[in-house]
Amino acid sequence: MKKERVLIMKCDRYDPAKIQGIIKEGMEELGIVPSGKILLKPNVVLAHPTLFPHAFTRKEFLDGVLGAVTQTAEKAEEISVGERSGITIPTRFCFKNAGYPEVIKKHKAKTIYFEEVRQVPVKIPGKNTLRDHMVVPQPVADCDFLINLPKFKAHPWTRLTLSLKNFIGLQDDAWRLMDHNTFLEHKIADLQAVIQPKFIAVDAISAGQKTMLTPVPFHMGAIVMGTNSCAVDTVGCHMAHMDPAELIHLCFASERGFGPMKLDEIDLAGDFPLEEVRERTREFEFLWERIDDYFDEKSGVSCTVGIFPEKHSSDYCWGGCPGSLQEAIHIFRQQSKNVEQEMKKIRFVVGAVTGPLNLKKDERVVFMGDCASWKGKIDGKEIEIKSSYDACGQKCSKQADARQTDAKQTDVKPAGPKKPKSNDMILKNVQTLIHCFRHRNSRWVHAKGCTISVADTVHYMSFFGKVKNPNFDPRLFFSLNIAYFQMRVHRFLNRLKYFFAGK
Repeated sequence: MKKERVLIMKCDRYDPAKIQGIIKEGMEELGIVPSGKILLKPNVVLAHPTLFPHAFTRKEFLDGVLGAVTQTAEKAEEISVGERSGITIPTRFCFKNAGYPEVIKKHKAKTIYFEEVRQVPVKIPGKNTLRDHMVVPQPVADCDFLINLPKFKAHPWTRLTLSLKNFIGLQDDAWRLMDHNTFLEHKIADLQAVIQPKFIAVDAISAGQKTMLTPVPFHMGAIVMGTNSCAVDTVGCHMAHMDPAELIHLCFASERGFGPMKLDEIDLAGDFPLEEVRERTREFEFLWERIDDYFDEKSGVSCTVGIFPEKHSSDYCWGGCPGSLQEAIHIFRQQSKNVEQEMKKIRFVVGAVTGPLNLKKDERVVFMGDCASWKGKIDGKEIEIKSSYDACGQKCSKQADARQTDAKQTDVKPAGPKKPKSNDMILKNVQTLIHCFRHRNSRWVHAKGCTISVADTVHYMSFFGKVKNPNFDPRLFFSLNIAYFQMRVHRFLNRLKYFFAGK
């Protein structure tokens, strides 16, 4: 069989002209000729020049790719750049802070904010799929040539976010949170069944370590290119000294036949030898720690982890609330180095916990997520927290018999699919803040949801920890809300357009 070809190219700086030359050379070597409706999908989960400067595909990288695509495309009907940023965060806000509008305008391309356009159901073919169908933006379903532009980053929930994981940004908020728990790895594989990229270029010039929203920059000086997501991600794993078998969604995607995950099945080329890359990345850091082991004794925050309801990952929910808590604390740490010592004591509880919590004096408790449960006494009062996980529309009727050690899949089907709840930014913020206020005098509160978002976790931590709330940072708050109302207006206008067009 013909091997999938992957290129690792040297690129030590964010120079659009140099990047354009490297991308064009790579496309020619891979035999790539974009045509039809061409859609570029970068990773812009969150962007801000001072608060979140390393979380996204850089504008210089997009500039170079757009230049190469414009030069090499044949019979192009449309060239567009589309993305859905992190949960509830308007993509308009992130694109502006990433510097994208000027770059897109320069190349006369079109901007598509996925949350503002029509969402359409798409069937998921094949066996071992988590769901029978999912919902994606119309431009994604209609595109002829998808170009995937991920950022090379470590990830606290899936270890690495490369080309496969970048597809999470294809869904709007409501559908995106569905199965964003112990089934996250299965969900990523499902997204590959819906649409696969024709070309992949990974921004690994400055990679991200540890977290996805506030990563520590790491100069890798590379651009990785290919046409197969599994092959590209396999090479990415080796670049960061990681066994591809530990990237569970890669295992699932490869098992379904989407590509190889062994180096001897990949034609590796380019001017940056893998051995040389690995020598440079010896100190590359991941964040693969359980949240109950994450905080030291000096921290005002602690977490008790129980048992989770799905048997394939009953010991931990890597794709859910624990990861939100990790991302949230890193946002606080970026705000202030001593924030954990300044916080009032908070205990987070995830999963089903039995036995006494042994709370410290004045320690508040946040039971986190639909699957949280506990029964015991707090201040002499009998308290019972009941799990509502079965009713949230995400539990599968057939359990996934997959273990993190060997990543095997069985035929898993959810009970549904059900229409997910709204994840409107202002509605969620208001609801969460009201919930906090109602429990202001209580030692405990149950934060319901599956999964609790990072923004909501920040609210709970700020309110009960009595520290400054990053969600209300003036550098974010005003421009973020302006972008939100712009998003709502454009979404409404698009719906009117579809209505009058009879679609």
